[in-house]
Amino acid sequence: MATDYDELRSDVAESQSTSLQALQSANAPDARSVVRELDEADAFEGNEVPGGEFVAEELIIAVVPQKEDEFTCYSCFLVRHRSQIAREKNGHAYCVECEG
Repeated sequence: MATDYDELRSDVAESQSTSLQALQSANAPDARSVVRELDEADAFEGNEVPGGEFVAEELIIAVVPQKEDEFTCYSCFLVRHRSQIAREKNGHAYCVECEG
């Protein structure tokens, strides 16, 4: 028996015959209730961070000043040892990696 592949399947034809009124009468939330639910959800979130855990500790970092045998690369702004200077131009030093 030959099959007509261009013919609509019965389930597709049935779904196309569904009326607009039937779709509108479905239990779809209205815009006001959605906004109200979003506002309530925002009120409950409070001070949470994206990971879900609030950390109240301060990070303590010791800042060490640049030594005399170090320089700051004018390209990558990393502090490097003087042995890594590739070139100096207009009073600015560039490291070996940036000039590489």
